[in-house]
Order: sequence, then structure tokens, then C-alpha cells
Amino acid sequence: MNSKGLGWAELAILGAVPFVMVLGNSMLIPVFPKFEQVLHINQVKVGLLVTAFSLPAGLLIPFSGMLSDRIGRKIVIAPALILYGLGGLVAGVASVTMGKPFPMILAGRVLQGLGAGGTYQLAMALTADLSPGSKLTRHLGFLEAANGFGKVISPILGALVAMVSWFAPFFVYGVLAFPVAALVWFGLNEPNPGGKGKSWGEYFKTLGDIVKKKGISLLAAFLVGFIALGVLFGFLSYLSDVLEQKFNLAGVKKGLALAVPVSAMALTSYGTGVFLEKRQHLLKPTLILGMAIAALSLGVVPLCIGARYIFPITVVGAGIGIGMVLPPLNTMITAATSQDERGVVTSLYGTVRFFGVAVGPPVFGAIGFERVSLFYGVGAVAIVTAILGYLLINSRQLTQQPSN
Repeated sequence: MNSKGLGWAELAILGAVPFVMVLGNSMLIPVFPKFEQVLHINQVKVGLLVTAFSLPAGLLIPFSGMLSDRIGRKIVIAPALILYGLGGLVAGVASVTMGKPFPMILAGRVLQGLGAGGTYQLAMALTADLSPGSKLTRHLGFLEAANGFGKVISPILGALVAMVSWFAPFFVYGVLAFPVAALVWFGLNEPNPGGKGKSWGEYFKTLGDIVKKKGISLLAAFLVGFIALGVLFGFLSYLSDVLEQKFNLAGVKKGLALAVPVSAMALTSYGTGVFLEKRQHLLKPTLILGMAIAALSLGVVPLCIGARYIFPITVVGAGIGIGMVLPPLNTMITAATSQDERGVVTSLYGTVRFFGVAVGPPVFGAIGFERVSLFYGVGAVAIVTAILGYLLINSRQLTQQPSN
């Protein structure tokens, strides 16, 4: 660990990584209806723009985490950001130059996803490497807030940029990703890059010991992350559609409306991180309460869809609930291992999160936004997940450092 701790300049650079990464999906959500019109695709196919990004990211994350444990974090993060930006440029250029660009746009999204697989979770692992124990929850709350702030800005930015052209958002990725890659490379001083020289056999033996001791708690925590992110992005894809059809909001107005729940989530994430900094015993209760609030909010959506003033309350409630879940979850998972194995465990968590993001929009679209059963079902799943988290997660066990 860095004895000097993590300075605000370094924390800002680390926060820029999830901020840029989250634009990968969130910036396109308000443009989904336009994609449907221009590319002549349905709701399920437009959801594939999220899946094509999130699925390869989820598959690659564990390998990037393992690699970062061996060779260092920033040597993986910086090139990954460059690949992320290049993928956006591929999608943008295809949109300009091809008559039927959808397959090549999907290919560009896959490249972006491969790049995203080496970003946010490794930034979390590096934050944990650099943070004293008492500051870890606060710093991870800041990263989650930066992620949430990206979700706040992205629908507005996507709507604004799409006023220039429907494909313009793809070019934004390169403009933002390349400078952040440079900041990571030149602005961060990484402690102990490349681990402590363990052999691969020793490395996997240590991971096996962690799974034996903490496997049930980790799996339950991963499940909560999967459901939380799947619900969030499925619900955002629903909002993008319903705001236009039911409330006649489009363009920047719709972007501002989409920013409301993610603003609530971002503010709640940071506030929760600060609150839990010296209240580690409340990690699990906060997580369970957040899932319960999200479940309740989603369950009442069908009852107030036509109410212009009540409907936003349920939307904000869902954002607050998810915002309460993520900081304690991040803390428990990043603290579950020592620095030398943290990358792969944190990255496995990232895989689960990305799979949740990948699954959410297509599932919501396939069931049908107009079906009341969708929200009752999602609310029930969130409640069941909260109960499983309560029964299976041992927060003290997860946050207790393993002996080496």
C-alpha cells in the first residue's frame, strides 16, 4: 500500500476511468428510438448495442484482472482505454461511410467492450491498493459516484450530440478516452506494480483458499451486483421509451429526465460511502435496505405510470435504492482479498456487473415495456435477491483480510 495514501488529484484521475467507461452504454440510451428509425431495427435489436458492448467486457474482465495482478494495474488500464476509444471511432466511421452499417456498428461496440474490460474494475482495485483501510469505503463511494455522474451526464450529452447527427455520439468516445488514458499513464504512481513475484501455482492456490473461505459470501455479493445493474439498465431502457411515448419528451428534455434517477443514484452512492466510512458494521444492512427500496419502487411503477408527479418519485426511489447497494458491495468485494489477488476477484465482480448490464435491456424489451407483469416480476426478483443477500453474505468475513 502507498503509505502516503491517495491524493485528490490521483482520485480524480481514477474517477475519470468509470466516468468515461459508463458513457459506453448510458450515452446511447436516449438515442435508441432514433437508432430504431434510421437503422430499421426493433427494440430487441437496439438492445444488442448494449449487449455487444457489455458481453465481451464481462468475458474479458477476469483475464485483465489476473493480468493486472501480475504486471500492474495502469499498464492494463491505459491501453484498454485506447481500445475503447478506437471501438467508438469504428462505429462512427461505419455509420458515415456504409449504407447498412448496423453489423459494423456492433463490431465497433464489441471492440469498445473489449477495452472496457480493462477499466473500471481495475480502477477500483488500484484505488483499494492506494487507500488506507479507513478511507476505502469513501474512496470507492467516490468512484461509484463518478460512475453515477457519468450516467447523469451521458443521456444529456447523448441527446445533445445526437442533435448534430444520430451517429455523432460514437465519436465522443475517442475524444474523451484518449486523454484519460494519458492521465492514467503519466499521472498515477502505482505501488508494487506486478505483484510480489508469486508463481502462478501459488497465485491460484491463494485464490482457491479465498474461494473455500469466502466463496458463498462472494457469490451472494456477485448475485446482488448482477441483479442491481440488470435492473438499473433495463429500467433506463424502459424510461427512454416511455418518456417519449407517454410523456412526449424527446431530445435534451428526455436526456434531462433520464438524468433524474441516475443523479439520485450518484448522490446516494457518494453519501453512502461517506456514511459507511466509520460504520463498517452497517455494510450489509445498507445493501439489503437499498435492494428493498429499489424493489418497492419498481413494484409500484405500473400503479402510477399515468401520474405526472407521482411517477418521478418512484423513478427517484429506484435510483436511491441502487445507489445504496453499490458502495457497500464494492467495499466488501475489494476488501475480500489482499493486494496481490485483488485484481482478479474485483474483475470477476466486474464481469457479473457487465453481464447484468448486458441482460437488462434485452430482457425488458423482450418481455415488453407495456406489460404490468414486468415490473411486478422485477420487483419480486429484487426482493428475493435482498433476502438471499441477508442470509448468505457475511460482511465481517469478506472484509477480514486473509493471512498470506
